[in-house]
Amino acid sequence: IIASERVTAGLHQVRDLIEKPTPEESPSRLALIGRYVLSPAIFPVLQRTVPGKNREIQLTDALRHLARQVPIYAREIQGQRYDAGDKLGFLQATVEFALKDPILGPRFSRYLKQLHRRAGLLPA
Repeated sequence: IIASERVTAGLHQVRDLIEKPTPEESPSRLALIGRYVLSPAIFPVLQRTVPGKNREIQLTDALRHLARQVPIYAREIQGQRYDAGDKLGFLQATVEFALKDPILGPRFSRYLKQLHRRAGLLPA
């Protein structure tokens, strides 16, 4: 989640980043989704970043430090967000994208209906 200042519609200058804050700690409803365009300036910062959770170096921690040195910008995007790190979120994304596929979608939809019928969730 980021704390930021709006530069223009949909563009923010990042002031701070917090990895998985509680609702009380959250400075906004703007989340990072893991798509970055980074300059080489990130590499020395990563080398100095102390390992965090699970003894891993967290990119969020490095970006937090970098934001104090150089401007970092975030672009708002519209659309559905899926938590692919969560098993259910991964399955939801897979099913929804499969159903939207023009070739696979109709066949996959029939398959899901067959599963529902077998499970007794749809009339035969």
